[in-house]
This record gives sequence, structure tokens and C-alpha cells, in this order.
Amino acid sequence: MPEFYPNNFGGLPAELSSLDTSRFVVLSLPYEVTTSYAKGTKFGPRAIIEASRNMELYDEEVGFEPSDAGIHTTDDLLFHNTAPEAMVETVKEAVLHYLRLGKFVMSLGGEHGLSYPAFLAHEEVHGHIGIVQIDAHGDLRDSYEGSPFNHACVMRRIVAHSAGTAQIGIRSISAEEAVFLKEEGTWPVLWARECQKDDKWMSRALDALPDKIYLTIDVDGFDPSLIPCTGTPEPGGLAWYPVLEFLRRLCAAKTVVGADVMELAPDRTHFSADFMAAKLVYKIFAYVQASARHGR
Repeated sequence: MPEFYPNNFGGLPAELSSLDTSRFVVLSLPYEVTTSYAKGTKFGPRAIIEASRNMELYDEEVGFEPSDAGIHTTDDLLFHNTAPEAMVETVKEAVLHYLRLGKFVMSLGGEHGLSYPAFLAHEEVHGHIGIVQIDAHGDLRDSYEGSPFNHACVMRRIVAHSAGTAQIGIRSISAEEAVFLKEEGTWPVLWARECQKDDKWMSRALDALPDKIYLTIDVDGFDPSLIPCTGTPEPGGLAWYPVLEFLRRLCAAKTVVGADVMELAPDRTHFSADFMAAKLVYKIFAYVQASARHGR
């Protein structure tokens, strides 16, 4: 990119990217320790930020530039101790720092285990909140490869705290997770195959949720024809416009207090995936800001 485009989300000038004046904070979390199969999610945050510098900033759907609310991009968070247990404390404190400043925090990963401490930070600030997970995988194992904070366990940790849960696009779970859902699952799991039929799943998800929501998106929730660059791509995933329609409805009906986008493992062959992830982040900002303009 030309030097006159700042190296931040959206390539924004100082007046739209300073911490003091920005509503949104993009928190870069290049952490990858427990991922399975393909690697490279630690490069996801920078790839998303770099792709975002090439976006048009006017959103034709909402009719304004969401970046006018200000988007501050952090430096990469440093992990002096990469053990999953230490990661939880490091990320929670980093997210809390920005939440206490009154910011909307968008965390970029990195592996999906990062979402647990991000959720805990939002819970500490906003009280009892629910969660929406868009993902190919249930992530409901109690422990995996020796750690309860493995990326495959993130939702098992979160649902114990959540005021309401909706899991969307799921199409891969273990036998252990199936038993857990049968015995303990009181929330809707909107299987990917159901999401392909019609849009009734959107109302089912919204009806299960409280007012305040944390949103977590693992990019493998999308079909790998759209985002092949992720650790464990699964066939039969979600499409772009139905996800956007759901996110628009979610932000209109609920108060989305924070969000994350995780598990992009970029490569230079499928760099369109970087751009799609960047656009996804920006669309979330657009819907959140549009809802704020309408008093939510």
C-alpha cells in the first residue's frame, strides 16, 4: 500500500483512528498454541488489517461511513507466557483496559480460545450477557489435548457463564459434545444444514437471547468456498448474505456489546479470504453504529 495510507484498520487518518476519539477498538491478538490441523491463525489479525486498508469506507446498506465513529487499531498484543492458562489472563486484562475506556472492542485472532477471556472481560463490565457463536464446530469439549482452554473447548467454558446462547452454522462435533448437548444443552444449535433451508433459524436464535450479546465468529462458519484459509475447514458452511442479514437483525434487536473474528489462517493464494474477513468486521461496525443511531 502507498505510504500515505496509515497502517491501521481501514487505513484511517489520525482524526478517525486515535484512541481518545474512536468508538471502536480493533484489538490484534496474534496467538496460536492449540490449533488443530492447518496452522497460521497468528497471522490472521495483520492480514485482516492489511486487507481493510483497501476497502471502500462508505457502506451502501446503512448509507454512511461507519469509520466516522472512529476505529482505533492496537499494536499486536504480546504474550510473554504462551501457556493457555496465562493467555486467558493476558487477554482478559487487555480487553478490560479498552472496555473501561468505554470502547466497543473487536478482537481479531488468532485461535478461537481467545474468545473466552474476551467474553469474561465483557461480562465483568456489562453484567450477565449472552453469546452468539457462528462456527463450523461446537467447541464444547471439556478438555482437549490436556487443556480446558484449548480452542476446541471455548464454548464449553463460555456457556457456563452465558445468559443465553445461540450456536449457528455448526456441522462438526465429537461424540463427547453430542452427549453434553443432549444432557445439558438448553440453547438452540442451528445446524448448518438447517440454515440452508430458509431463514427461520434467525428468529429461533434471536428468541433464545437476552438483550446484551457478545458475538464470536470463527471464520470456518462460512463455507470453505468463501474462506478456505482456516485451520479446519468444513464443507457445507454459511453464505455471505444470510450471515449479514442475521447480523443486521441481531444488532437491531439486541445490544451487541463486543465481538471477535477468529481463525483466519491467511495465504497468498486465497487472499480474498483476508478481504472478506475485513469486510465482515466493518459490516459489524456498520450494523452496531446504525443501531446506535436508532437509539439502541
